[in-house]
Amino acid sequence: MNTLPNFVTGPANFLDERIGGASFLKRNLRKIFPDHWTFLLGEIALYSFIILLLTGTFLTFWFEPSMDDVIYRGPYAPLRGVEMSAAYASTMEISFEVRGGLLLRQMHHWAALLFVASLVVHMLRVFFTGAYRKPREINWLIGIGLFTISLFEGLTGYSLPDDLLSGAGLRITQGVLMSLPLIGSYLSFFLFGGEYPGEAVIARFYSMHILLIPGILLALITAHLVLMWVQKHTQMPGKGRTETNVVGAPLMPAFMGKSGAFLLFTLGVVAGLATFTQINPIWMFGPYTPADISAGSQPDWYMGFLEGSLRLMPSWEINLFGTAHAGTLPLSVLIPALLPLGLIITGLVLFPFLERWVTGDRSEHHVADRPRNNPHRTAIGISAITFYGVLWLLGANDVIAANFHISLNWTTYIGRVLIFVGPALAYFITYRMCLGLQRSDANVLSHGVESGVIKRLPHGEFIEVHAPPADDIEAHVLGKKPVPMLPAARGDGHRHVPPKEARSLMGRLRLKMSRAYGGEKVPLETDHEHEETSVARRDH
Repeated sequence: MNTLPNFVTGPANFLDERIGGASFLKRNLRKIFPDHWTFLLGEIALYSFIILLLTGTFLTFWFEPSMDDVIYRGPYAPLRGVEMSAAYASTMEISFEVRGGLLLRQMHHWAALLFVASLVVHMLRVFFTGAYRKPREINWLIGIGLFTISLFEGLTGYSLPDDLLSGAGLRITQGVLMSLPLIGSYLSFFLFGGEYPGEAVIARFYSMHILLIPGILLALITAHLVLMWVQKHTQMPGKGRTETNVVGAPLMPAFMGKSGAFLLFTLGVVAGLATFTQINPIWMFGPYTPADISAGSQPDWYMGFLEGSLRLMPSWEINLFGTAHAGTLPLSVLIPALLPLGLIITGLVLFPFLERWVTGDRSEHHVADRPRNNPHRTAIGISAITFYGVLWLLGANDVIAANFHISLNWTTYIGRVLIFVGPALAYFITYRMCLGLQRSDANVLSHGVESGVIKRLPHGEFIEVHAPPADDIEAHVLGKKPVPMLPAARGDGHRHVPPKEARSLMGRLRLKMSRAYGGEKVPLETDHEHEETSVARRDH
């Protein structure tokens, strides 16, 4: 078949004659996408968001965002006759009376967890490979905005069922608001419509969860994709890959086929989790009442680090003017609620610009770094992950103490030490590992790769024959570039003239930081003179 059918050519000609879209479509449908597997991580977030929109739309047909008191008359016998909010009762109806309701509700929850997880992993990939560098700083900031707003989207959705578990999280949110000096009580009254818990918070969270925040997320995702499309993709170093090209497959048909299959795969995983793995069984928790509490309650994983910071923080407070009535700053709530998330988000926002200031690098980068080739950046990232991980783990200090029969106090004390010692150790270990991996790469280039062939030399010595690395492996390793740094002092007779950037106190500090951060730590050698050759030469 050499010609396209009329049902394809007809609409195509119609559109081309009126809006001139043929050249636009031809140019963009042949856009090249790199084929490295890590570039699919961002697509998981996109597909999870699509699943969230579809399943969330289904749930809105039956959910009632009201805190009016009703008596439960549904099929779940243990709660029959119990007074509860209309929001909780409608969630019970979705779970037990709407056909497919529990499946779609659990798919929505699993997709939310996967969405945030894939955002985090995608951001880590961008960070460790240096894909945030010029010209992609704006897209990096958009990604941080997506991550931050998704946390608030998760908080509002988590609170909607109005069960005892989500109510405990809502109570923590109110406590954090109240800890803010001067404006805390006003923000709390505004959000809850009066004294906690009020009668308006579910309706307000519902409006934010299905309208305001998804609209912002959709706008940011669109801007993120448009910028990515315009700026072209980064790619991992390898054979034929340069700063001026992209090696991969075109959008149509190769990437579209692969991407479509990946969408179905993501949908299948979420549906499988929702089918076989129970999540958020609100009927076991019961409706929320402010007077009830329970042990062992845990938030969704992405909020676990805030829970851990609250549990680790000592009970410090400052009473202004020596009396609690004049004004109290509850540091035990204020610091853990704002400092960890503030450090992480602020560090993510500032890092591309701080790195550019330290290295003086203002060139464009379209070939990504291997994490080992920038050991300080990688060590900083692993330190941040360790900081987050300790807080996340200690968010379950009561569960750890109960199941492993460890003192709760000692669990907390150890966590307070690890929150400082852990990131420092992680930095040192990661830095040394990166240097070791660089030496391994240098060894591959200078001595070749192990062939598995053992040879006995004339004088009786046994050696393993090494072979030159394959072309693609060699090109991947040779893609390494020294980390940029500021120029050194220039010789001028008997004097050393410092560069312009280092002629002040801050400039000298910047130069020292640049020398420590940048440069070539382990030079590569491209001499394929392996052991067999060297031994043979020694024998002669």
